Amino acid sequence: MRILVIEDEHKAADYIKLGLTQEAYQVDVAYEGQEGLHMALEYNYDLIIQDIMLPNLNGWEILKKIRTKNQTIPIILLTACDSIEDRVKGLNLGADDYLVKPFAFSELLARVQARLRRKTTSVSNIIKLAHLEVDFNRQIVKSAGKRLELSAKEFSLLSLLLHRRGQVLSRTIIAEQVWDINFDSDTNIIDVAIKRLRAKLEDKEHQLIKTIRGRGYCIENEE
Repeated sequence: MRILVIEDEHKAADYIKLGLTQEAYQVDVAYEGQEGLHMALEYNYDLIIQDIMLPNLNGWEILKKIRTKNQTIPIILLTACDSIEDRVKGLNLGADDYLVKPFAFSELLARVQARLRRKTTSVSNIIKLAHLEVDFNRQIVKSAGKRLELSAKEFSLLSLLLHRRGQVLSRTIIAEQVWDINFDSDTNIIDVAIKRLRAKLEDKEHQLIKTIRGRGYCIENEE
């Protein structure tokens, strides 16, 4: 599951990211409104957590613009705006939930899990690409109908590549999102993991993971 956090308070954003990452979610952070809106519309996320009082573009505008493009993605407002009027406005604009700061992370996590459960019970979370079929709800990967055995890191790596298919992901991004580490160019952990994943997924007819020299890796939709 991939989550976008739009929050200009760096300490709060990093705290949320750390907590959700420890719960095995993949988390991206935008620290201002315009960047957050761009990421929300450009990439595929399973849920968005956003503040209202943001620089460059406020949360109300972000919420309205997202809802013109996507009616189904769960959005949780996490904000210090605690009046009844603000809560009603947020829900009327299309927010699915509203949590007031300061907050307990356990409550935020419970709300995230509840919203994602509702989403996955109503929407299939299966991606099919060429000979590959990935069921993210059950974490099952099949190649030409045959189930593959992937490690937890291999599944996370494949999930990242598929949810951002068509995008070139640098080794730094992969290291941060899958291993939660800063990439060290002297190590080859990413290249080794890609090689192992390729060996399990690919055959002579289907070369799904592309190496983009000097930039990173990507999975492209086959024509």
